[in-house]
Amino acid sequence: MSHEGIRFATKEEQAREDAENHPLPRIAMTPEKVRVLLTEGKGLEIDWKDGHKSAWSFAFLRAACPCATCVEARAQQGLKPGQSKPKAAELLPMYTPPPKPSSVQPVGRYALQFNWLDGHTSGIYSWEYLRRICQCHECTFVSAEPTGAPN
Repeated sequence: MSHEGIRFATKEEQAREDAENHPLPRIAMTPEKVRVLLTEGKGLEIDWKDGHKSAWSFAFLRAACPCATCVEARAQQGLKPGQSKPKAAELLPMYTPPPKPSSVQPVGRYALQFNWLDGHTSGIYSWEYLRRICQCHECTFVSAEPTGAPN
């Protein structure tokens, strides 16, 4: 909600902005070991230098694409990174194969780029972005913790 240039954020929006703007230590964003389980069709696993371990399915990563087009589309639909669009109700639902990349390549020393079978290739998944969207219980619990005084 906004009024004459003033924007009022909900508690959820403020908590998300605080988490996104909270600096992570470099060691938390530095991978020690990266495994792309392409032939198995599973996803991505990263062991970080700070001892943390993260894993994502390819479906989650495709729905969390950080390119400008996907970020804008998620914002318009009110979706978080990794949340899939709701499927349209059809009389005879058509089978769609699960998202999977045809290839993955490093981008410098700071990111990965997936070439998805659906033709999408513009998302660059930085180590920081991947760490921030970690799906482990510890990270999802921390991001769900309430902030501020109870109502």
